[in-house]
Amino acid sequence: MERSAAPVGQGSQHTRASAARRDPRTVRAAYERFLGTGEAPGGIDPVVADSWRRSLRSGVDPDTPHPEISLADRELAAYRAAHPLSPVMPVVRELVVDGAADDGLVVAVGDDVGRLLWVEGDRRVRGAVDRVGFVEGAVWREESVGTNAPGTALATRRPVQVIGAEHFSRPVQELSCAAAPIREPGTGRVLGVLDVTGRRAAATHVVLSLVRATVATVERELAARAAASAPAGAPAGGLAAAAELRVLGRPTLRGPGGDRPLSLRHAEILLLLAEHPRGLGAEELAVLLHPGELSDVTVRAEVSRLRRAVGPLLAGSRPYRLARPLRTDAEDVRAALAAGDVRAAAQAYAPLLPRSAAPGVERLRAELAAEVRAAVLASRDADALDAWVRGADGADDHVAWTRLLAVSPPGSPVAVRARAHVAFLDADLT
Repeated sequence: MERSAAPVGQGSQHTRASAARRDPRTVRAAYERFLGTGEAPGGIDPVVADSWRRSLRSGVDPDTPHPEISLADRELAAYRAAHPLSPVMPVVRELVVDGAADDGLVVAVGDDVGRLLWVEGDRRVRGAVDRVGFVEGAVWREESVGTNAPGTALATRRPVQVIGAEHFSRPVQELSCAAAPIREPGTGRVLGVLDVTGRRAAATHVVLSLVRATVATVERELAARAAASAPAGAPAGGLAAAAELRVLGRPTLRGPGGDRPLSLRHAEILLLLAEHPRGLGAEELAVLLHPGELSDVTVRAEVSRLRRAVGPLLAGSRPYRLARPLRTDAEDVRAALAAGDVRAAAQAYAPLLPRSAAPGVERLRAELAAEVRAAVLASRDADALDAWVRGADGADDHVAWTRLLAVSPPGSPVAVRARAHVAFLDADLT
């Protein structure tokens, strides 16, 4: 399986580490050693390594996946029609399924236990996934088929990408996939999972971005439908207290009572908890917050101060977690990318909490920057390119400036500016 390609010109330490970790030969060798020794070698994605361990403990056969199929066709049709995700399938088809056939991808939507309810997309890839039992009605949980994006996304309650040999089952290793849980607005309850599977095309960061943004759009559609169906005058429950975390500018918590500025540390904690809805222990949060050592006592003190600031937004028990879903403006950027509106994504984008040195935040910052940059360069949209190079991340991006020069009308002010900046960057490199 081809490894995920790093975005052109992206030279961050995170990108290089991700590429090395997911090199197909390295991962396959690590996988075979793991099967022989039961110990996952260092350097493998921790999410994948933990999933391998769970798969081994569950007794999954690495040579023969056994997805359970417990519903007859008629029962599956009735169950699917009554499922809460059925009304939003037109949104999923518009955003991802319609383009999947052209991109060599298959899109699957499953329920909260990993039962695949809809599997649609490229016919040739459908043949490949059919052979390993990735079909409507099959349950793709880790306990039965091992590491796979929909099963692992449900097990971890977070977006996951599984590339080639990172799958626990050998017959599935010719494929790559990305998946994310879909939650009920207001309660955070997991309703199901969205997965995109394919060969090389599914191994890119753009596909994971597409999955996350599509899920965000689906959850907004679910919220709108719930609000529209509520009786007049009825309280909106958790939706009435909905808040948004602004992390692409000055850290701010935006809610019904107005905007509330946040300290950088409090914004970091809220962002990390939003990315880990199942919650984080004090030790896990410490690792994500500080590149060195941070004591559990310090973490508990920070969370206590945050709780006094945001009140019921934080749940009362450990592990630390949010009491309700918290949307971020970074998700708005991903939603624009998923909808194909690269220009809007580039114009809304800014570095995520740029002053933060927290490892967990640095990773999220690098991922978002890579997703936007890759989409901008692929679009050849002059306005999107112009928005990108005007920002902090694109100011010295030689590839983007060169692309902007190529797509701008000759002699236009944008072309003149792009030519001058390319010349400046060329001189700076010599």
